[in-house]
Amino acid sequence: MNRRMHIGGVGFTIELAGKMGDPVSGGGGWRHADRVVAVESVVSGTVECMARKTLTAAPRLEKLRLEAIAVGDADHLQAHESYSGGRYVASDLRERELSGISFSECEFVELEASETDLRAATFVDTRFERLNAPIFTAPRSSFRDVSFEGSRLGSAEFYEANWSSVHFVHCRIGYLNLRGARLEDVLFTDCLIDELDLGAATANRVSFIDTQINNLDLTRSTLTNFDLRGVELRQLGGVEYLKGATLNSYQLSELAPLFAHHLGIVLDE
Repeated sequence: MNRRMHIGGVGFTIELAGKMGDPVSGGGGWRHADRVVAVESVVSGTVECMARKTLTAAPRLEKLRLEAIAVGDADHLQAHESYSGGRYVASDLRERELSGISFSECEFVELEASETDLRAATFVDTRFERLNAPIFTAPRSSFRDVSFEGSRLGSAEFYEANWSSVHFVHCRIGYLNLRGARLEDVLFTDCLIDELDLGAATANRVSFIDTQINNLDLTRSTLTNFDLRGVELRQLGGVEYLKGATLNSYQLSELAPLFAHHLGIVLDE
């Protein structure tokens, strides 16, 4: 079924996939387990709905290769040096200057890293377990095939970073700054994020499972295969930049007031 709605001024196109179920009470859409809403494009005042399968691609996460790693000494780590095959347990790197450092096939368990300077650092095939950092500073850094498990980050500065095949599991993050970052194949599972800032970021194949985001800012972002169906979302900024995101029908109904405000529609019962 196709549904086209013409609205004056700026509009958007949405795609509804799956069979139509019973209407939700109050007219807020339809309730069905396999319904999704993919925001396809912002066009001149047209809202287009059609039933077909979702084309949202899931993140492609590579399995970490952590073989033959040996116990490492964090006290000997130096900025702009490269380290491979180390396991660092209960290390304290607080307020250390480690900009430009590189790690491959490493593991950090119970790492304290508040105000550690990891500017332009590189992490490949690396696992963080129970990382604790009230202030985590890693702008313009690179993370490829990296997992964060059971970690707590207060203010996490990853602006202009590059992430590829990154997985956050059971993590709590206060402010996640990814402004201007490039994200590809990123998954958040069972996480709580107070504020996620993706201003001017580029994201492809990013997904969330059982994750709560209190405030999401998408201003000037470029999204592709950005799957928000697994998110409990409280506030959204940059609604006009939702092109390329996937929502479920419940989320669409919850965001209706934001769409209305953006389009200049007055809602009145």
